[in-house]
Amino acid sequence: MIALLAALSASAAGGLRIALPLLLIGLLQSDTLWARVPLLSRFSPEVTLGVLVSWSLFELFASKQLWGQRLLQLVQLILSPLVGAIMGMAIATATTTEASDIPEISIAIVGIVGGLLALVLQLVQVGWFYRLGKLPLWVILSQDGLCVALVLLAFDSPKEGGTIALLLLWLAIRSSQEWYKWYLNRPRGQHPTHKPD
Repeated sequence: MIALLAALSASAAGGLRIALPLLLIGLLQSDTLWARVPLLSRFSPEVTLGVLVSWSLFELFASKQLWGQRLLQLVQLILSPLVGAIMGMAIATATTTEASDIPEISIAIVGIVGGLLALVLQLVQVGWFYRLGKLPLWVILSQDGLCVALVLLAFDSPKEGGTIALLLLWLAIRSSQEWYKWYLNRPRGQHPTHKPD
């Protein structure tokens, strides 16, 4: 149960950012880096580090601009399920004392659940971006901080991290319902991002 909560926490981080959580999980396992992370273990640590640092910096700076938000929304929508699955499987394995005793099917299920959680969180962000036309700066900064916190909590306090991930899922579902109601009730012919003068 603890491993599942930790995996949910890490997967939720993958629903907020792409490279930053993957970078953090490698740095927090300083002895092995990404050797125990699915998919990333196939690449050289130096190459992985360079790519993740570069993309993390791009995420941090480009997300503050409108063009950057548009580009990141597209990339994150495509890659967030994969990152969520990778994060979930890596954390579930890392937080279990006897990782070799975990059935592969259980790890795969954790990966699927983590990927779906990340996708749901990302879809709601895209919905709000579509409605508002641009996410406010305080939302972007909150996403950055929450992403880092969720990865750290996955290692140090998986119960709290898992609880926050479930709370984010609940907020995402509630938020999507409100967004959908607004979409149905908007005046016909009005562009969704149009703001009246």
